[in-house]
Amino acid sequence: MGALRKFAFLALFGALALPAFAQQAADTVAPESPSAVAEKQPVHAARQMVVAANPIATQAGLDVLRAGGSAADAVVAVQMVLGLVEPQSSGIGGGAFLVWYDAESGTLTTFDGRETAPAAATPELFLGANGKPLDFFDAVIGGRSVGVPGVPRLLETVHKKYGKLDWAQLLQPAIELAESGFTISPRLNTMITEDIGRLDTQPETRAYFFDALGSPRAAGAMLRNPEYAESLRALAEGGADAFYKGSLAGRIVAAVNGHPTNPGKLDLKDLAAYEVKERPAVCAPYRGLSVCGMGPPSSGALTIGQILGMVEPFDLATLGRDDPESWRIIGDASRLAFADRERYIADSDFVNVPKGLLNADYLKARSALIRRPTALPDAEVKPGEPPWDKAGLDGAELRLDGKAFDMPATSHFSIVDAKGNVAAMTTSVENAFGSRQMAGGFILNNQLTDFSFAPEKDGAAVANRVEPGKRPRSSMAPTIVLEDGKPLYALGSPGGSSIIPYVATTLIGLIDWKLNMQAAISMPHMLNRFGTYELEVGTKAEEFADDLKALGFETKIGDLNSGLHGIAITPGGLTGGADPRREGVALGD
Repeated sequence: MGALRKFAFLALFGALALPAFAQQAADTVAPESPSAVAEKQPVHAARQMVVAANPIATQAGLDVLRAGGSAADAVVAVQMVLGLVEPQSSGIGGGAFLVWYDAESGTLTTFDGRETAPAAATPELFLGANGKPLDFFDAVIGGRSVGVPGVPRLLETVHKKYGKLDWAQLLQPAIELAESGFTISPRLNTMITEDIGRLDTQPETRAYFFDALGSPRAAGAMLRNPEYAESLRALAEGGADAFYKGSLAGRIVAAVNGHPTNPGKLDLKDLAAYEVKERPAVCAPYRGLSVCGMGPPSSGALTIGQILGMVEPFDLATLGRDDPESWRIIGDASRLAFADRERYIADSDFVNVPKGLLNADYLKARSALIRRPTALPDAEVKPGEPPWDKAGLDGAELRLDGKAFDMPATSHFSIVDAKGNVAAMTTSVENAFGSRQMAGGFILNNQLTDFSFAPEKDGAAVANRVEPGKRPRSSMAPTIVLEDGKPLYALGSPGGSSIIPYVATTLIGLIDWKLNMQAAISMPHMLNRFGTYELEVGTKAEEFADDLKALGFETKIGDLNSGLHGIAITPGGLTGGADPRREGVALGD
């Protein structure tokens, strides 16, 4: 028995024995429970670490590292298990972005595994018969919203470039777990229950996620998925081509286009033509560090970079996290950054994105707008005029605002291996349970609804409109922070467009307020994207409501369910943090 095969069996044994571990984690820090925000403690390790959204997936990744695998190998194992035990958030039917630091060469790069629109898609994809945009769930449920998945090709691409262990063996833990079964976590049960009326209206998801009486499968119940095991076996034998060509591809197309009321436009040629794109990282300076992440089609790194660039002239360290003035500065910087995001950022393979969104002089001028005693009036929160890379604009549509729903159902994991390689990957099917369609035992995404439903405004095109082969704009923000060219932090979060302020404020917590990774992740959430200050219910954030109102903000108290998972990398070792709002854990050696 090979080393990883041996560890796969150990991982499986641990997974089958893990209900007690997983239940303990859930009971100690209940998923979705803001009152548990301060309860998790940082986890320390000397050499290697995995932080992911489910204990079973985290353990699978650590077993790979213990077997001598690289962070790239662990990425494969973690994602394949997450697709089984956390199917509402990610899987091989979705897409992902990966930021990778290669220790041997000392270089940073990113991999774009975002879904693409089918060749037959048109800008009018999400308009109804009356010519008006569809309601969100009318667009989502069915085949219309499904883009060409990117995860399988992304995993294979990164493994071929940086992996050390055999590809097929990396899939074995998920295969065995799918066949033997896993216990449904409290979070998965909650998500199924909250989706009654949608998830149970589709035959395959009803059969899988609900019992014979039509009730959500209970937390602690055993769930098997032999179809997923069969799909992973095909991938183990044939690589990603087994997903994008052949019988499995045919099943995906049939599920998408065969929906009785809301069919899609996917073709076998769309799957066969899919490519992962390796892109340069987008890096922004902050307090002498480089904050690096995904560029377009993600808006994550650019918008986070803008927020940090606008707050840098202010002494947040002295103000501290308990001063409402800190949050006034952060909130208004976020609002200005989001105004630019809505107008300018889309898939840069299709539209021109201003090169000067992170220009120092531009951000200095934007920052000057918030050097005032109270909140910016709504009328003054407008997109700016960032520098372009050439004098003439060849697309006036880039100056039109367009909004997409950008819903929060995503997962993030961070990995550091013994050689110093670092992976930060955010992965998603978009809305919880995606399109509510399944093929081959996995959920199919609804990522096309991340496009703007309205393709034009006042007769001119919106940048983030649907186009054949285009990748919808995303907010996913896997992030690696460098100090003198070496990785210092790796982190990211789910949360739709809230990902951006989740990650930005965590970085401020780490860098300005000198919090450890767990403490920064556990900070009560306060965020402002579009004018209203959102405050996390049941936490100290509620205490800021009156002060923020006095500063001129409208406030709203509610759930802010991030899923931040990060690792701090120091000469003395690693420190991991897992979001107490979910059931993830940090594990390391």
